[in-house]
Amino acid sequence: MDSARREEIARRVLEHSGADQTETLISSTDAALTRFTHEASNQSVALSDVAISVRAIVGGRTGVARTNCLDDASLRDVAARAIALAKLAPADPLQVELPAGAATAAPVGAYDRATAGAPAGVRAAMCDAIFRAAEADGFWCAGYASTDASGITIANSSGALASFDGTAAAVNVKMNAASSTGFGEAYAPAVGSIDAAAAASRAAAKAREGASPRAVDPGGWTVVFEPAAFGELVAYLAEHFSAQSYEEGSSFFSDGLNRRYFADNVTLYDDYAHPLKPGMPFDYEGQPKSRLALIDRGVVRQIVTDSYYARKLGRINTGHALPAPNSWGPQAHDLVVGAGEKTVEQLVAETKRGLLVTRTWYIRTVDRKRAIVTGMTRDGTFAIEDGRVTGGVRNLRFNQSLLEMLQRCEFARDQVRTESYHYALVTPAVKVENFTFTSTTEF
Repeated sequence: MDSARREEIARRVLEHSGADQTETLISSTDAALTRFTHEASNQSVALSDVAISVRAIVGGRTGVARTNCLDDASLRDVAARAIALAKLAPADPLQVELPAGAATAAPVGAYDRATAGAPAGVRAAMCDAIFRAAEADGFWCAGYASTDASGITIANSSGALASFDGTAAAVNVKMNAASSTGFGEAYAPAVGSIDAAAAASRAAAKAREGASPRAVDPGGWTVVFEPAAFGELVAYLAEHFSAQSYEEGSSFFSDGLNRRYFADNVTLYDDYAHPLKPGMPFDYEGQPKSRLALIDRGVVRQIVTDSYYARKLGRINTGHALPAPNSWGPQAHDLVVGAGEKTVEQLVAETKRGLLVTRTWYIRTVDRKRAIVTGMTRDGTFAIEDGRVTGGVRNLRFNQSLLEMLQRCEFARDQVRTESYHYALVTPAVKVENFTFTSTTEF
């Protein structure tokens, strides 16, 4: 469904609403994913849908209703249900006028026509390249290849009207050897930019070089985290920059902005227009997104807001609202970690004794206020000795404050897009001194 059609539906919804204020969010999805294991596709799924969400505000009370039916009777019904729900909700004296929005432009490269129309054969070809790499080494592989096109239109009774269409493609692969595993990934707006063979080759090399891993002692280690490993960690900082977290006191910097919390080489942006991850230029209220330096050379400078928290805290609206209703408040979803000057190879070469970590997983928060997390390494953990990667080691569990970690770090120069089910961000590899591992595993 194109933006013109979504905007036409949005106008009809607004016409049917008798609320004091009304907002409608029309999202369209055309996504496909091929999952594989043991060099065979075991699941191929496709989804095409349109969803309509209506937020009605009546006397400071808010109700939200949803449907995926597009006929006029259903549009009238969803607007009426939203109003009925609003009348049952408690009034909020801080309820604000919905923002009127402003003109926005999609960043360059956000939409690729070939990806939007990619047939199943495109994903099959990516899987074939991965299977060939697995078979060449006698490994078995598991993972997925995906393509999708999505669109969103937001309109409200204050006059906001914003539409965006984007595409995405991905491969995610795990190679399994007799005593080791390896990981590779690739993400881009255009499927033509995805090199499935290269991702598979990288995963196979990790599994091959990590064979017969040896145990090492837990404790403080110098660690070089590759982007996929570091991305899983830094994603846990995102919620701290929410105005809601800041205001309720759960953010690590709730005691004050414009203070130094990290080393002076740490910079973290929220940037929807980064070339590696171009995204939606407005938020879920139709408000233009601000491109922000959240951390500027170690100093926390910004929080992200929506219309509600902008009014509550007396700050500008940075355009980071989530769809209503939500319990998280505004969020930074386009994180970019600033790069350094050295290659990953240089970071390794300058390490006398340390570890190289390909990936982290199963991360959980231990202490949110202090940003302490626990988790494990996986799919390629290696020893570094005298500046050289010398072989695989068994995986380790860690318990680490992200605040302390980023006070003793050095970043590589090459930024990479990395993702998981709950985040997508851009980051280089990073070298961390005295990273705390608490125990080892048997694998």
